Amino acid sequence: MRSIILDVQGDTLSTEEKEYLAHPLVAGVILFTRNFSNLVQLKELVQQIRLHAKQQLIIGVDHEGGRVQRFRDGFTELPACGDLLVKSESIEQAMLLAKASAFVMASELIACDIDLSFAPVLDLNGISDVIKERSFSSDKLEVAQLASCYIDGMRLAGMPSTGKHFPGHGSVKADSHIALPVDNRSSEDIFNNDMQPFKTLINNNQLDAVMPSHVVYSQCDELPCGFSEFWLQKILKQTLGFTGAIISDDISMHGASFVGNHLSRTKAALDAGCDLILACNDPAAALTILDGLQVSNKSNESIITSLLADKSKLSLPLSKNSNWTDSKRLLLEFAERV
Repeated sequence: MRSIILDVQGDTLSTEEKEYLAHPLVAGVILFTRNFSNLVQLKELVQQIRLHAKQQLIIGVDHEGGRVQRFRDGFTELPACGDLLVKSESIEQAMLLAKASAFVMASELIACDIDLSFAPVLDLNGISDVIKERSFSSDKLEVAQLASCYIDGMRLAGMPSTGKHFPGHGSVKADSHIALPVDNRSSEDIFNNDMQPFKTLINNNQLDAVMPSHVVYSQCDELPCGFSEFWLQKILKQTLGFTGAIISDDISMHGASFVGNHLSRTKAALDAGCDLILACNDPAAALTILDGLQVSNKSNESIITSLLADKSKLSLPLSKNSNWTDSKRLLLEFAERV
């Protein structure tokens, strides 16, 4: 079973990276700003990743818009999702912009042979230091409405969706990249508020994948969600009926550190119910996972396939794609207005 999504360190592949991309545990690669110089270089890097992997694999990136947009030069500047409603004249206008922004984002990435951006963020805009304007709104109904339109835009381009960070990261202040956030609210509060956008979109069959948070919800379980059978098995799969892929958040984040070393974290996340593990920003630790994790005979190729972009949906070149030109014009008009 291929379950590990790794990163690479530069804008070209090292000899070592070329070798471990073909490892039987590698399911994909996540890209960062450090991997980008320009469009030509990015397309070449993606081509080399696919060449040396010698197998089908997912190439992803966090490319939401606003402060979380990894590639800039040659890409449309995308608004933060939280600005769409705040700076629009109506919810209807914000919904159109959400779909347009997602289509532009997805089509520009797919044109570079990148499968997915890990989006949309379904967290409520509460007190979190790391979420803030990445969230569509502080209102659960508005988040579900706008995220639904956003996913429509992604799917129009052929990109799968990833709802994050289940069951909601917006109501804890600490950043799980550098701390272990603990949410002490009641299960009723979490279920009836933060979790509702996930529930709505799962019911609408709009989520291809879900990324759990590295947050401890102390009134529900002592483990962070991404390592919790309670959250992933009982709530996400059984109660909400989710049947898509579960992708861990980066196990190098501090919110995962109490579980042990990177190999222990990977095993714990897989045992809890994660299908794919993000292991980023620590190459040495990632190699310990590849060296220490047993290769299972169980196949998850259908999960990997479900997260590949459907390139047949996107008409290229983008300059002659009316959906892209119309959507980009909407975004430019919005940017000029605000």
